[in-house]
Amino acid sequence: AGVTRMVLTGTSVPSSIEALKYAKGQEGLFATSGCHPHEASDFGHNDITAIETLSREDKMVAIGECGLDFNRNFSPPEIQVAVFDQHLQLASRLQLPLFIHERDAAETMVSMLTDSRQSLPKAVIHCFTGSLEELDIYVAMGLYIGITGWICDERRGLHLREAVKRIPHDRLLIETDAPWLTPRDLKPKPKDGRNEPAFLPHIAQVIADCRGETLEELAATTAANARDFFQLPDTGS
Repeated sequence: AGVTRMVLTGTSVPSSIEALKYAKGQEGLFATSGCHPHEASDFGHNDITAIETLSREDKMVAIGECGLDFNRNFSPPEIQVAVFDQHLQLASRLQLPLFIHERDAAETMVSMLTDSRQSLPKAVIHCFTGSLEELDIYVAMGLYIGITGWICDERRGLHLREAVKRIPHDRLLIETDAPWLTPRDLKPKPKDGRNEPAFLPHIAQVIADCRGETLEELAATTAANARDFFQLPDTGS
């Protein structure tokens, strides 16, 4: 499908360990280490130390997925804030990119990022689904913006087709969020509903159409952005 690099997302200590293990065995694969806000209630006292240890491995390229999700609140907001703050401090200390999840929590997110702005490394709001106003704030803060197949959803993602035009060329990242968020307009759709990295070109084409660019132009831009953001090698593992 033309996908040459993949970053496997850690959402807890165990999944981060597994992501690293898999990335080590495959050329072109990399991993992140962090605690998703849904998992924040299970974040133990020593887990940030474990994430730091993992993050020092060669194939670990970012801290996260971490952040705030006040839409579902699978973990209480105050616990999410406390756990995310630990990730902010770790990313600042190690100067590793921050891979952020934010849903219905923009005000708190902006406040926390502003407080850490002086020491914060590069950061991306992954799977952005927010408003134009929120997008403008994040861009003004110097953040990267990740766009997924949510933009292919005619029920929930139409606003992103306008928003994606406002993302600067050097701040746009594209992603699948596999195995979740299979593009609704994908044909044929996988029978099991599972999203895959192979569907990234489909998402890229939709984004390119929205921005008035060719697929080749968008692919070149976002690949360069990803290599720069995650400090990926140009070739090989």
